[in-house]
Amino acid sequence: MTSTDHSKSSGETAVNNGRAPALVHRAWLIALVAGATIVAAAAFAAMPGLLVDPLHTEYDWSRGSIGVAASVNMIVYGLIAPFAAALMDRFGIRRIALVALTTVISGAGLTTVITDSWQLTLYWGFLVGAGTGSLAMTFAATIANNWFVERRGLVIGALTGASAFGQLVFLPALAWIIDHQGWRPAIVTLALTAFVMMILVALILRDHPADVGQRPYGATSFVSKPRTEQGAARRTVRVLRDSLRSRQFWLLAGTFAVCGATTNGIMWTHFVPAAQDHGMAVTVAAALVSAIGVFSLVGTIASGWLTDRVDPRGLLVAYYLGRAVLLAVLPALFGPNAGAALIAFVVVFGLLDVATVPPTILLCRRVFGADGAIVFGWVNAIHQVGAGAMAVFGGFTRDVTGSYGPVWFMAAGLCAIAAVLALRIARGDAGTENDPAPGTRTANPDNDDEQARV
Repeated sequence: MTSTDHSKSSGETAVNNGRAPALVHRAWLIALVAGATIVAAAAFAAMPGLLVDPLHTEYDWSRGSIGVAASVNMIVYGLIAPFAAALMDRFGIRRIALVALTTVISGAGLTTVITDSWQLTLYWGFLVGAGTGSLAMTFAATIANNWFVERRGLVIGALTGASAFGQLVFLPALAWIIDHQGWRPAIVTLALTAFVMMILVALILRDHPADVGQRPYGATSFVSKPRTEQGAARRTVRVLRDSLRSRQFWLLAGTFAVCGATTNGIMWTHFVPAAQDHGMAVTVAAALVSAIGVFSLVGTIASGWLTDRVDPRGLLVAYYLGRAVLLAVLPALFGPNAGAALIAFVVVFGLLDVATVPPTILLCRRVFGADGAIVFGWVNAIHQVGAGAMAVFGGFTRDVTGSYGPVWFMAAGLCAIAAVLALRIARGDAGTENDPAPGTRTANPDNDDEQARV
């Protein structure tokens, strides 16, 4: 044991001897605050679908141009994530979360005074996209990796499910505000929510259990805080460069791109206007999307629990095949009212919606080792590229053909392809889930003679 480890262990003993053991491990409080932050950030991701018609009516902008802003938001959301993961290793989770929330509030505030579509792209696309992207799945993965050894899959499932829960909490209220007060008060409401979360993050969130003299949840011994990685941006790019040589990276990224295209890209951006095309009221359509969020939370937590117990690759195959069938039948279910068949679609699609995230995160960790969070950040970036491409494609398809019909069938076909790709992903080494520090090298999953990670 090194002198540093000995001092850490002594410090932990002193802390523990100074007071009675807590009934609830602090890791769960950290996860709760992180989940609330993700909920707030997710509410911003739900807004584009509600803004399409108000902006089209007020400014006479095409749905395609509004879709471009939504697409930029999604792409920036994804591209920022791996850099955010590395910056959290370099500067700490709490600092980066506070900077991200400040960026979100600034972008939202500026959006309320826009007069041209390029401003929507700049403020909502770039600023809000960068802020919310820093508080998404890689944020969840970093919290889980730092604070949990046991129940890691369950925590990842709960935190990623919090994203869907954010839509559940905010979508109906935002739709009501837009319907009765206008779209600007709805955005101000989100900005105030983000400000409240800044206060909670500053007061409660901590970077690592060692900061408070505790072990990670489920750890059998004290874990020292990993050394600070210098050059976060260089490390992030280096990880990408090495990952690009891995066939496993492309399989994971390809399946997750389809996930983005068939959730954020089409469901969250175009479901509400597509339902309105069939005579459904905006509040009813928003309530259906919100209900998807309810069951997404349930499905993601269940998926996290399953990911701890069964082969995550099999889960991905089942999820994508189920989603393919649902999207293929959706056009026949739309109507002015939410019938039983459409409600059944909402329930099942919700259960599958974000369920792909826990097995994908765990496979990144198993296949790519201690840099798995950053690799997943890049995989998630491609998820958002898929989402952005589908957001633009859906908007222009509606403008040109007057219908969203072809988009749903294309999405179903993509899910079937993703199921086939998932079969070819390597299972990885379960032992890497407990690697304590970033920056270690592990063997290339495709070629033992090359280094896949740095």
